[in-house]
Amino acid sequence: MFVMSTCNRTEIYGFAKDASLLMELLYSQASGDFELLLQMAYIKNGMDAINHLYNVGCGLDSQILGDYEIVSQLKQAVNFSRDNKFMCSFLERLVSSVFQSSKKIKTYTKLSSGSVSVSFSAARYIKEKTNFNDKSRILVLGAGKIGRNTCKNLLGNFEPENITVINRSIDKAISLSEELRIKYVDRELLGSQLDASDIIIVATNSIEPVVLHSNLVNKGKKIIIDLSMPSNVESSVNDLPNIKVIHVDQISKLKDENLKKRAAEIPKAKKIINLQIQEFMQWLEMRKQIPVLKSIKSKLKEINQFIILNNEPNQNVSVKEPPEKRIQEVINGIAAKMLESDHKGCHYIEAINRFIMADARAEFYSK
Repeated sequence: MFVMSTCNRTEIYGFAKDASLLMELLYSQASGDFELLLQMAYIKNGMDAINHLYNVGCGLDSQILGDYEIVSQLKQAVNFSRDNKFMCSFLERLVSSVFQSSKKIKTYTKLSSGSVSVSFSAARYIKEKTNFNDKSRILVLGAGKIGRNTCKNLLGNFEPENITVINRSIDKAISLSEELRIKYVDRELLGSQLDASDIIIVATNSIEPVVLHSNLVNKGKKIIIDLSMPSNVESSVNDLPNIKVIHVDQISKLKDENLKKRAAEIPKAKKIINLQIQEFMQWLEMRKQIPVLKSIKSKLKEINQFIILNNEPNQNVSVKEPPEKRIQEVINGIAAKMLESDHKGCHYIEAINRFIMADARAEFYSK
């Protein structure tokens, strides 16, 4: 099994007698009601789960279509699981196939072309959908990946000295401030900064809201863009006059030329995924034949040993191919035929006949 957790999803992929066992594992590390989790979570089994992983890993099931960042998040989840010895050969092969699909889609389609992300869309929303200008004061809460990228996207349209960042860890805020030459303040000054800012971007990862109704009463006109999942802005803030709250799902639905271009690439991406899934299923089908192939290989080795023991001592066999190579060639040919049909007994006999005929031809050419 492996667990992938991003800004808007937590998913567990793995093998269990029942999906509820994996859900109980998640529940054991969280708080709340298990029955509520059962109602809110989605459960996918078998091919549905496999298809879902391909769509997630290739950016077809992201908040922003074609978001390539999900690939690194998936790799991080898999590497963590591998380091803790939770990856089996099936999952290793599956995620490898997903990564191949993602790479091909990145190479042969425009699904990830252009600058489209939650942070980019947030900056673009401020520029195109509000009346604020480059002198407007912006407060960014959170110096993680989304907060950092949002600050970078803002710099094209706003002066650095008008952008302030606050983070739970002051070290991260300082680092981002030094990198982008923006301001930073201690989190203890959150109240005064909320009061002084025209635009507030929330990119925190808190269980409880960090922007409260009480922080913004009679504080003038403001726009709050909440990029957190779950929301880190108290719901009652929406009721305040002159305060407009934009949530991440609204940002994600913004119509954009790049998004339209990406949407046009979906059929190409799905075709690549379908071909990759076919290859994966062929590999899976061959795994079922491994016991038969091992048995055939063992029998061919016995036959080869019998032939060697019954050869005349002075017989010249130096020009023969090594028996191991001939056996493997036979096995490869039989394996290919097994993908087309499932007649194990016939394949068994055919393999023996092929090997004996190959040996007979070798005998003929050695004389």
